[in-house]
Amino acid sequence: MFYRTDAGGEPVREWLRGLSPQGRRRIGQDIKTVEFGWPIGMPVCRLLGGGIHEVRTSLAQNRIARVLFYIDKTPDEDLKLARSNKSKHERGLQ
Repeated sequence: MFYRTDAGGEPVREWLRGLSPQGRRRIGQDIKTVEFGWPIGMPVCRLLGGGIHEVRTSLAQNRIARVLFYIDKTPDEDLKLARSNKSKHERGLQ
């Protein structure tokens, strides 16, 4: 999901489209690494603070691309259900 401005634009998506196919592919691979390998640290990903993380990708000509992201908090109801299921499982009820 990309940030969308009030006018409906998606500046990150537009920036990505302006990159070379190789650059887009590298950034996509690093985002995928973070998504499926979480938690992951440097040099690919790091916490900037305030709940904001960055994915860092090395591009051609000694450039580094940075894509910023945040993670939604898990809803309390989902956590409550997971704890209940865990408790049942540990007692052998499931």
